[in-house]
Amino acid sequence: MKKSLVALALFGAFAATAHAQSSVQIYGTIDAGVAKATGSSAAVTKRDNNKLGFKGTEDLGSGLKAIFQLEIRYESDTGTIENTSGANSRPLFQGQSRVGLQGDFGTVRLGRGLTAFQESSTAFDPWSGMPTPAGFQTDLTVAGYTSDPLSAPGNSRNRFSNAVFFNSPVIAGFQFNATVAAKEANNNAAVAATVRNLTTNASGNFALPANVAPASNPYSMSVTYNYAQFGAMAAYERNAVQAKLWSVGASFNVAPELRLMASYQHQDDGNFKIVNTDTKAWVLGMNYDVGPGKIRAGYGQKTPDGVAKTKQASLGYDYNLSKRTYLYADISNKKVASATNYNNTTSNNYVGVGVHHNF
Repeated sequence: MKKSLVALALFGAFAATAHAQSSVQIYGTIDAGVAKATGSSAAVTKRDNNKLGFKGTEDLGSGLKAIFQLEIRYESDTGTIENTSGANSRPLFQGQSRVGLQGDFGTVRLGRGLTAFQESSTAFDPWSGMPTPAGFQTDLTVAGYTSDPLSAPGNSRNRFSNAVFFNSPVIAGFQFNATVAAKEANNNAAVAATVRNLTTNASGNFALPANVAPASNPYSMSVTYNYAQFGAMAAYERNAVQAKLWSVGASFNVAPELRLMASYQHQDDGNFKIVNTDTKAWVLGMNYDVGPGKIRAGYGQKTPDGVAKTKQASLGYDYNLSKRTYLYADISNKKVASATNYNNTTSNNYVGVGVHHNF
């Protein structure tokens, strides 16, 4: 009996020690709403990505930690992990799947996740990088650029797979971030060559074989700075088809409740497009906390070479029911190049309402 009690006590002490040295957290987001866009019927949709995640830390001693994070993306209206076209081609851990080490040297991770540019730029979008049509991150804040053009159909295009990620320590407000992907094929669909159409002014492009490997390693880097009310970013990225993008952004808290932001980006896609290879874009935004709510507002323009200019104005409101749940409403107007004539624009309106919950 005494031996059993001693063994039980030792086991309890060991379990308590193990628990103190490591931890795993389950977290997620569920977002659902109803929206209506020009040319389509009202539908159940989302403002933000829905996710279920697992992340953990193990203390290895001497300031060194092992870390991991896995993140599933799903659709709240159907409960599936299918993409918008219905094809079940998304990876299970669409959001990210990374493991690494963290210490005085910074953080090093391997796997799949947002590139250094994509992760840094969300701070300068008034919708914080959410993929709603009212937001700017998926188009204007990235100048219509995609970080992963050679991924499988349905895959999100703002991440690198088969990559190494580095985040330096924050020193005097500065942090350096870098992402380098391997030259591995990732099951992309074939893209046929097209020629310039003088009527529509479409640019044309070179052909891409299916499941082709990048000619050189895609990479991304950014430097961020945060001090008191001021934040800034500078970033550069080259993707798997040698498209290059550089971006700068800044934000300033005029008052505790009012934050202003701006960003500018320039994309060079000369290795894939035949003509109209450069695209420039800029966004101005604002977040204003009013009582239990937040007002989001933004305006931006995107100017591709030889193509009609995109213009977008958006207004949104969040009403906090608690620290984890809020209601939202968005309205947006976007003028984009016509599908039948790239010299002309068409006007698209978007209205959406919904509820967002973090757990």
